[in-house]
Amino acid sequence: MNQKALKTLEYTKIITQLESHAASPLGKSLCRELSPSSDLEEIRTRQAQTTDAVNRVRLKGSVSFSGLREIGGSLKRLEIGSSLSIPELLSISSVLTVASRAKAYGRRDTESPPVFTPRFPGQKPPKQAEVAEYVPDSLDPLFQSIEPLTPLNNEIKRCILSEDEIADEASPGLSRVRRSIKAAADRIHTQLNSILNSHRTYLQDAVITMRDGRYCLPVKAEYKNQVSGMVHDQSATGSTLFIEPMAIVKLNNEIRELEIQEQKEIEAVLASLSNEAAPHIEELRLNMELLAQLDFIFAKAALSRQYRCSAPVFNDKGRIHIKDGRHPLLDPQKVVPINIWLGKNFDLLIVTGPNTGGKTVSLKTVGLFTLMGQAGLHIPAWEGSELAVFDEVFADIGDEQSIEQSLSTFSAHMTNIVSILQQADSRSLCLFDELGAGTDPTEGAALAIAVLSFLHNMKCRTMATTHYSELKVFALTTPGVENACCEFSVETLHPTYRLLIGIPGKSNAFAISKKLGLPDFIIEDAKSHLEAKDESFEDLLASLETSRVTIEKEQEEIRSYKEEIAQLKSRLTQKEERLDERKDKLIRNASEEAQRILREAKETADQTIREINRLASESGVGKELEAQRAKLREQIKKTDDKLAVKAKGPSQPISPKKLKIGDGVKVLSMNLKGTVSTLPDAKGDLFVQMGILRSRVNIRDLELIREDDISATLGDGSSRTYGGTAAGSKAKKTFSQAKGNGNGSGQIRMSKSFSVGTEVNLIGMTTDEAVPAMEKYLDDAYLAHMPSVRVVHGRGTGALKNACHKRLRQLKYVKDFRLGEFGEGGTGVTIVTFK
Repeated sequence: MNQKALKTLEYTKIITQLESHAASPLGKSLCRELSPSSDLEEIRTRQAQTTDAVNRVRLKGSVSFSGLREIGGSLKRLEIGSSLSIPELLSISSVLTVASRAKAYGRRDTESPPVFTPRFPGQKPPKQAEVAEYVPDSLDPLFQSIEPLTPLNNEIKRCILSEDEIADEASPGLSRVRRSIKAAADRIHTQLNSILNSHRTYLQDAVITMRDGRYCLPVKAEYKNQVSGMVHDQSATGSTLFIEPMAIVKLNNEIRELEIQEQKEIEAVLASLSNEAAPHIEELRLNMELLAQLDFIFAKAALSRQYRCSAPVFNDKGRIHIKDGRHPLLDPQKVVPINIWLGKNFDLLIVTGPNTGGKTVSLKTVGLFTLMGQAGLHIPAWEGSELAVFDEVFADIGDEQSIEQSLSTFSAHMTNIVSILQQADSRSLCLFDELGAGTDPTEGAALAIAVLSFLHNMKCRTMATTHYSELKVFALTTPGVENACCEFSVETLHPTYRLLIGIPGKSNAFAISKKLGLPDFIIEDAKSHLEAKDESFEDLLASLETSRVTIEKEQEEIRSYKEEIAQLKSRLTQKEERLDERKDKLIRNASEEAQRILREAKETADQTIREINRLASESGVGKELEAQRAKLREQIKKTDDKLAVKAKGPSQPISPKKLKIGDGVKVLSMNLKGTVSTLPDAKGDLFVQMGILRSRVNIRDLELIREDDISATLGDGSSRTYGGTAAGSKAKKTFSQAKGNGNGSGQIRMSKSFSVGTEVNLIGMTTDEAVPAMEKYLDDAYLAHMPSVRVVHGRGTGALKNACHKRLRQLKYVKDFRLGEFGEGGTGVTIVTFK
């Protein structure tokens, strides 16, 4: 990638921002060396690494690479058998400490559920049953290759306390020598204190000093002959002499010998540590390189989070589609997102509009995003933005006038354009700002059209800004070329910075001048100098702009009306469903009451008839009474049949051949929705899963519904979706057991079981609210003969779980309870089993 484009598009400023996020000199060096790639697979690998680093930081926080140092020179010395110095060994220890920290950060927590990250737009997360193990990301091999070498690191830390101090316990010999030095120093202090006390009048100060590493006393010059010993130094005034008394000369010599031994022991310790590090030269070098790479990758992740970026989708077809792109070097509080697409229906985009309207920013945004994306950096745009891979990006932006080279603005631009035309091809992106400016407008427009036509014929992706009307006409009349403009508000005299593709821009020079107070007669005189075709073209642009604004307002109103209609339709549908449910409930209640009265009447009639039979057996009228009794029973049966709730027939019969397992159906006789579990047999019977109930029904009692509308109607008017859930697949109680004798009365008695769900959710409640709610739910579930239910209380502090468990121990109809297992909700759920 040419360096001129990197500088022109301010890619170097982004690299400076990236470098500030790296923690180590090695990571900063990799940031400085980052350049865009034109290899699609390499780009996708870089993007995947940045994405995975962002996900890790979002889930686990950031990791520090501070302490990573350059140890290449030390490793080369180890290779030739040299001993390392204290600072070099401390640098190796620092690298291993960072390696240990990074290794712990990269280790996966196998007890936590994996986080799904889509690899391409529109990818849906897998079902829970399919998520059994973690899917390694692109950073796992890097983290797994790190070798912390903990024993070596611990040994270095044990022996070396700082750059100036070796621990006494580094070796037995060093410990012994230092004890001897301390003992000798104590003896010297004892001797000197004795001399100091007996010759106090001879001393300048009653202190013990050191000169050249030997203990001395400060003696007044006039008493130098009174203290026998060796003179090591004197004060600047000559009034004090620093004398080593003869009595401690031998002890001082002993200390010097011990210090020499100490230095030899220290060198032995360093040699021993170097020998321990020597077998791990490759591991140390690999650690340094891996940690530098990870520091660089996590710096890219930090930059992505700073600018709220997303990973672009790359293609090799030359398509660019930036959604709500924001130039990263502009104030994030003021920047206006822009939408740009290029390379699908057109490969040349001509942007027009007034100055300071955002044309150049749009141009730079496309170029900078391309460079950032091909370098493996995320871009500050909406998720799903698409970029193309280019071998080269060329940019002619800004005033490159040069006095030293005797180049005018036009000459400088044309020199750059000539260079671009010589190198550009179909895999290049060309960006031109004010193409053809700086010379005669007529000739400049003609040159601009010729340059753009040449690039367009080469299928080169090109974006150019201009003020020339001729280029607007060129874009309108040439296939594969499109106009765009930066919106400008004449009322406020300020640009909106919105990029509008498909609409040519208008300079608005007359309108702006009039708004600023230029007299009307001057403006009218200026208009008279315009050619008729130019004036007509400007009027056309003004008309198009007015139509565009009107259409946008109308579309916004239509969108608002559609949303309101959808909301009203939804509320009406819900209201109708509630009314139907209330109607069915009233009919069931009335029929149930009528059944009760009828049963009482039947029992009374049967008792009366039995008594009459007993009395009539003696009178000979038994046959007539039996006939009357049969007639009465027939009449009661007819009344009973009329009172029974009749199931409605299906609105459209279902063909057995078209029915598939998993289809959503509604069981009309029970007013329940569910999914087909088995195919119908020869009699048309099949099993349907309705929440926790699995019942055998006939195909004539079914009505086909949409799969996403499978729900079980509850008694309180709400609904709960069961189809395809784990609760439905684990249901053990069949509907045939709850159905009773199959008549209308048996169906009515099942209304309680229909209104009870498989679980109760207590999350968000206090313990005082949750315990009564749970107890009420358990009563209903027990009366509905449900074998077991789920109580969802969440994890939290555990107070809600403890309160629920305490109450469950007191309920007599509870057989036992336990916390949920994996797949059931874990410790946030309690499974309750009834007696």
